[in-house]
Amino acid sequence: MIPKKILKTEIMDLPLGQFGGEIVLVDNLSQVKDVIKELSGENLIGFDTETRPSFTKGRQHQVALLQLATKDIAFLIRLNQIGMPGVIRELLETKQVVKIGAAVRDDLKALGKLREKFAPQSFYDLNEELKRVGFENVGVRNLAAMVLNMRISKSEQVSNWEAPVLSEKQLLYAATDAWVCLEIYNKLSFQGYLEETFNQ
Repeated sequence: MIPKKILKTEIMDLPLGQFGGEIVLVDNLSQVKDVIKELSGENLIGFDTETRPSFTKGRQHQVALLQLATKDIAFLIRLNQIGMPGVIRELLETKQVVKIGAAVRDDLKALGKLREKFAPQSFYDLNEELKRVGFENVGVRNLAAMVLNMRISKSEQVSNWEAPVLSEKQLLYAATDAWVCLEIYNKLSFQGYLEETFNQ
């Protein structure tokens, strides 16, 4: 039985979990075709973005990193360096590949600032959908704890995602955030928790 609420103290008692597959940093346009080749055959992928935090009131940075993950490989696409290539946009706009994330509305709004007439399709927002079936706590950290019985680190969340070189900790954090959304979805789907969200 998966709980639908959790305390912060309960999360802290759980073992640390993180992505254990291959992490591919995409900072050159020549790499993009490999991303599409790997992901276009998938039905479901994990999704997230990262943006450099702003500590100045009224100032916002553009989204810097796009993360797309399967259970085995995570692509970290440095949008601040290569922009949003057309084929990546097409992947985000296709109905054939479902993108699983948490609080995706803000992510998609940020991505829309990079390309005009961006029309994302087939995004599944864990936060929104799981609230509808009675989950009291949502968000990646809470859901990972309740569904997967693991604690994920958020220590790199407010780090500089536009840094010339991303640290190993940043890469692992970013990969984990996208991958864990897919893992949460798959376990909940397998156990029947998501059936109501598809029937509404």
